[in-house]
Amino acid sequence: MLDYDFMRNAFAAAGIVAVVAGLVGYFLVLRGQTFAGHALAHVGFAGATGAVLVGVEPLWGLVALTVTAGVGMGAIGEQLANRDVAIGIVLAVSLGLGLLFLHFFTAYASQATALLFGNVLAVNFATVWTLLGLGLVSVAMLAVISRPLLFASLQPELAEAKGVSLRLYSVLFLGIVGLTVAECAQIVGVLLVFALMVGPAATALRLTAMVATGLLLSAALALGEAWGGIALAFYTDWPVSFWITALSAGGYLLSTLLRPGRNR
Repeated sequence: MLDYDFMRNAFAAAGIVAVVAGLVGYFLVLRGQTFAGHALAHVGFAGATGAVLVGVEPLWGLVALTVTAGVGMGAIGEQLANRDVAIGIVLAVSLGLGLLFLHFFTAYASQATALLFGNVLAVNFATVWTLLGLGLVSVAMLAVISRPLLFASLQPELAEAKGVSLRLYSVLFLGIVGLTVAECAQIVGVLLVFALMVGPAATALRLTAMVATGLLLSAALALGEAWGGIALAFYTDWPVSFWITALSAGGYLLSTLLRPGRNR
């Protein structure tokens, strides 16, 4: 399997993105902002297709729009949790804009499918290095804000009383989420970002209450699901994204059987 260059690139790209998604996704689930993360993925589709329309690499359109939207959502602050309807409308409009952009360039229909559902087997060596750079930026930023972010997530009233700006850390975190969503879309597509960002994190939160252990477990589960999905796709000829999603859902289902009393 690893005799092929495209398979080595796929494993490298999926490994980088999975670890980042597992770490960032842990905080996303902990903070109860998974729907916002899902909306960012759809916003990214409009950014990617818009980039194609003007002749720019889709990845950079994804990054630009998801990070911008993430910062904007973070600026809403704690009101974000009460605006599911508004986020849902933004989500739908973003998909509509993406389809409109594709209407003007129908030759990119196959590229649109890759954006929606992912195509990790088409990742080239240059993209692997790009994902590595973006991943290091995401993890470094998360490491810098992790302690006050955790404080603000678990005890927001006390954190605010201690001088921690809830809005600032919401802006910074959702900006990181936007960047991570753009990376995940290269592996599983914008419609299946939940598979890498939410599934492993939700499973980890069910299995352990320890933050450090949960972060490591979330990253390990995401990595195992990503690599397992690629290997299963190679031997079955079924889509990689399907296998990653199936493994993610299976892992969470198993965790509910092992720890039925936990809320997550």
